[in-house]
Amino acid sequence: MNPDLRAAPITDTLAPRVRVSSPSPVAVAAPRPLGVHACGIDFRNPIVLASGTAGYGHELSEVIDLDAIGGLSSKAVSVTPRKGAPALRVGEFAGGMINAVGLANPGMHEVRTSHLGYMTQHHAGTRVLINVIGFAINEFAQVIEHLNDLPGHVAYELNVSCPNTKAGGLEFGSDPAALREVVSSARAATQRPLFVKLSPALGSGLVAAAQTAVDAGADALTLVNTMPGLVVDTQTRGTRLGFGSGGVSGPALLPIGVLATWRVSRAMPSVPICGLGGVSSAVDALQYIMAGATLIGVGTASLRDPRAPERIVRDLTRWCNKHGVSDLAEVRGTLQWPQ
Repeated sequence: MNPDLRAAPITDTLAPRVRVSSPSPVAVAAPRPLGVHACGIDFRNPIVLASGTAGYGHELSEVIDLDAIGGLSSKAVSVTPRKGAPALRVGEFAGGMINAVGLANPGMHEVRTSHLGYMTQHHAGTRVLINVIGFAINEFAQVIEHLNDLPGHVAYELNVSCPNTKAGGLEFGSDPAALREVVSSARAATQRPLFVKLSPALGSGLVAAAQTAVDAGADALTLVNTMPGLVVDTQTRGTRLGFGSGGVSGPALLPIGVLATWRVSRAMPSVPICGLGGVSSAVDALQYIMAGATLIGVGTASLRDPRAPERIVRDLTRWCNKHGVSDLAEVRGTLQWPQ
């Protein structure tokens, strides 16, 4: 593995309704051109560290300026602790990274007592979304109910790519009935906005899944999660990862994520989207924004270069100034499709 990949901790895989949490998050200036507004929340800029690449914030305090980004999505939180997948958990290939961390996390009780206070105390203006996972329908709402009275986080992100262990391992996102129940039960558990993170493996069914999630109470969508893949070690004829297959992220995922964002944004133009997958530059971020995204997730790029998110923010500002753009909303959804 490239030594640069070890520079930051790797943790796990990677008009809407307005619901404002109580107590209200600390106000931040929304400077133009990069300030954005989504789900009743002001972000100082659209760059959000992707779940699994930022821990709970404190892990990156010495390598990333957490006041330079718009927000972060936390490491996954489950009802009980998870040890995760066996080593090796991460590998590189020509198109980016493949990982099978297995959603390792200390569980909701430890997260509540030891992890969620840092950002509120030290970087209150950086918006925090809590990434929630579950392996039965009721577990998503259970995590939310356990954390919901805490201040400091502005929304939840439901990772519905988890397998429903009570239904033979079928992912929640690929089962419309299960997806509807997961989102509706989470909706009943909180007033905070809900983002639903969907897998690109849904293919042509992605738009339908997105619509199901929104109809069930989701306020926004995160597109996309990692893509399932396999990397073979040709020297040993074994798999690169200890688990076998894993989730593909990095540059290879960029065109897939941009297409997913464009398709969903055309079908549901009023629903905010956090475009995620393969973003390592301002040009990549602009592709997502022109395809319809409001927020931009950065994951693998920040593992290679912890300063990448700050650089993307600076370069986005320069691009807007160069092109006379006073507000990113002027660019959002402006992709011109061939006639």
